[in-house]
Amino acid sequence: MTHLSPRPLHDGWTARAADGPAPAEIASAVVPAVVPGSIHVDLLAAGLIPDPFHGSNEQLLAWIGLVDWTYRTTFAWAPDGARRHDLVFDGIDTVATIRLNGEVIGEVANQHRSYRFDVASALREGENELEVAFRAPIPYANAESIRLGARPRPYGLPYEAIRKSACSFGWDWGIATYTSGLWKGVRLESWSDARLAEVRVAATPSGDGGRVSVDVRIERDGSDAAPLRVRASMSRPEQGATTTSTEVSVEVAAEVVGDDVHLDLDLEAVSRWWPVGYGDQPLYDVTVALDDAAGAALDDTARRVGFRTVVWDTTPDDAGTPFTLVVNDRPIFVKGVNWIPDDALPVRVDRARYERRLRQGLEANLNLVRIWGGGLYESDDFYDLCDELGLLVWQDFLFACAAYPEEEPLRSEIIAEARENTVRLASHASLVLLNGNNENIWGFEDWGWKLRLDGKTWGASYYYELFPEIVAELAPHVPYTPGSPFSPETQWDAAAGVQTGPHPNDEQHGSMHLWEQWNRRDWLTYRDHRPRFVAEFGWQGPPAWTTLREALDDEPLTPESPGMLVHQKAMEGNHKLSSGLIPHFRQPEDMETWHWAMQLNQALAVGAALDHFRSHAPHTAGAIVWQLNDCWPVTSWAAIDGAERAKPLFHAMRNAFAPRVVTVQPRDGGLAAVLGNDTDDEWVGELRLRRLTFAGAELAGDSQTVTVPARGSVTVGVPAPLVDAGDAASELLVAETTDARGLWYFAEPRESALTDPGLTLVTRAADGGTAVTIGARALARDVTLLVDKVHPTAHAEEALITLLPGEEATVVVRHDVAADGVLDAAALADPRVLRSANQLVVPR
Repeated sequence: MTHLSPRPLHDGWTARAADGPAPAEIASAVVPAVVPGSIHVDLLAAGLIPDPFHGSNEQLLAWIGLVDWTYRTTFAWAPDGARRHDLVFDGIDTVATIRLNGEVIGEVANQHRSYRFDVASALREGENELEVAFRAPIPYANAESIRLGARPRPYGLPYEAIRKSACSFGWDWGIATYTSGLWKGVRLESWSDARLAEVRVAATPSGDGGRVSVDVRIERDGSDAAPLRVRASMSRPEQGATTTSTEVSVEVAAEVVGDDVHLDLDLEAVSRWWPVGYGDQPLYDVTVALDDAAGAALDDTARRVGFRTVVWDTTPDDAGTPFTLVVNDRPIFVKGVNWIPDDALPVRVDRARYERRLRQGLEANLNLVRIWGGGLYESDDFYDLCDELGLLVWQDFLFACAAYPEEEPLRSEIIAEARENTVRLASHASLVLLNGNNENIWGFEDWGWKLRLDGKTWGASYYYELFPEIVAELAPHVPYTPGSPFSPETQWDAAAGVQTGPHPNDEQHGSMHLWEQWNRRDWLTYRDHRPRFVAEFGWQGPPAWTTLREALDDEPLTPESPGMLVHQKAMEGNHKLSSGLIPHFRQPEDMETWHWAMQLNQALAVGAALDHFRSHAPHTAGAIVWQLNDCWPVTSWAAIDGAERAKPLFHAMRNAFAPRVVTVQPRDGGLAAVLGNDTDDEWVGELRLRRLTFAGAELAGDSQTVTVPARGSVTVGVPAPLVDAGDAASELLVAETTDARGLWYFAEPRESALTDPGLTLVTRAADGGTAVTIGARALARDVTLLVDKVHPTAHAEEALITLLPGEEATVVVRHDVAADGVLDAAALADPRVLRSANQLVVPR
């Protein structure tokens, strides 16, 4: 008997251009290749192409997507007694012919799945040559689009006709890369008798105890069906202990009859897994092993599980249909972000980078990450980290903003990828939703698709039939929705070819996307909506100043200089930035002021929207900001730019998603202070309301004791004397407790009497950085340190701080103190670094 023996085949690879418009010096080159990797990474390492992220290089490198690339390696092999030898590819990007020793062993065309080929007959003793010949993705997608029939989409190239990351063809925030390569691992697996072909693990709590269900599918080597046994064991490491010391341990076993086995592991007592902010995240190790009749191990695998229940409450109520996440019978107010691939060359994202980004998410008080359908199913590291950190995961199936053909061979590929990824992800405690697509159900209704489709398929059978059937079969414990946005009562009438029920983006039902504000309306109009759940909304802003200067060589650098326009992908993006700024601030005349104004307006827009949505909880059950991250240096909706630097938007999210908040909101023709308490403790305190002049004089006041229930909110009407401003341009309303403060301005900044606030700044050493104390002589709005201008890797823990006259605040700037010393106070006090909204207001 031979235990399954995986042998990585990651060494000795080369790549070369086989056909297409490669430059002469590359067409003739044989380039060392890294596996896992991609052709861009290999060409960069060889010095044959410039950085595609820099300047205007994107267009200079567009030829890469028109070239067929061939990867080759050799490996030695000798018979080892195993009866089966499988060549396994965990991920191939994307269309390729695979040859072993000149024999075609497979044709592949899907980046989002793995492949396994029995190569026993093709192997030879001694040296073996493995070749993967890639077809250029652009001409392939174009040809498939013609064969399948053109479908509506918002961008030029037919990404819907190929099972490849849609955004690799470019997006309104993304560079077009058209990658090719072996983007995940390659190995030779040798085995005999049988192996674990599929293992599904689900943990379900019940009272104080819980059950882990294990479903196993066996693949045999084709010899006589020898007796087999499957064992499943579970243990939980003690906190702070080594993995050999366990709090609980249980094991069960069963004889294999046929090719499928089901096992249950029952525990009398388990600890529940909770989202961040609601409790701990205990995880249990589950090991599944396949043995022969003598007890010798043939194969094994492991999963980590957490015990929790999850449902999305869509029970109709008097206001419509809610979309409320409930974990362990507790409603969760979703504080979310949308996630795109963190690098346009995704092979460069490792576990450490995932962890940096997700920990930034925790710092911003997030509890959910939605993986958007135009990107990737992320690596196991991503989901493992979310399990450990308590970050909930909403996973889209990979369909975005287009009508998708339902014909072969695409349909079979989609079935294979959906089944594989559902099985791979379903055991994760963090996974709380599988979602059929991004905006396709909405697009079918509103984007003119019906006329252009002229009866062609568009993906409805995937979203309404195929995916829910797959999830019900393979992961019945994971909730599913057909799309985002989506109204739960919406149905698909296949015979009539129409959707019935509420509009898919109806704010009274289910999830909603709000894009009219960015596209056409002022961000104050977010307050015109009272949605049940917001799954997408956002506002653009440029990346950090240092990120811009590192990525662009434009001299002078202006909003419309050549490199800036290459790094602005949104349709009429700069026009929308200006149109969205003018109602609030005047158009800046110099580049650095423009940069600050657009970053600040982005933060104010999203912050105001989040305050509004949260003030309507639980009617509004959550908000997911578009977007957390960028995949390259670009002006976009991201809170963290492509160089991993936090923008002011990051701090707006952090403030709006804080455990306890006070905001001032319009209500019934007046104003109200809304106190939100997202903790398990009742919040009792004095709410103090003051109408002040910008000079700090109190014009009217009121105070009262308030009690805010745990995980609840309280709305307090503001008395008329505080609402009626005598001089709207020079007054503000302050609502505060000892825990939090909310502000209301009676006039837009551009119409206000903001003056030079007379900021002062002193520094001192602090643990892990520099403590910066900022004082204000007069009202200072949204004080922010753009610390990257002083130190490129520094990060200010707080920003968007408003100081009343005479107040001061201390901000810790994180950096390497041992290497840098205390940051220079004069450099930080430079008005290019020490920013405020006051700087954007021209005196009247």
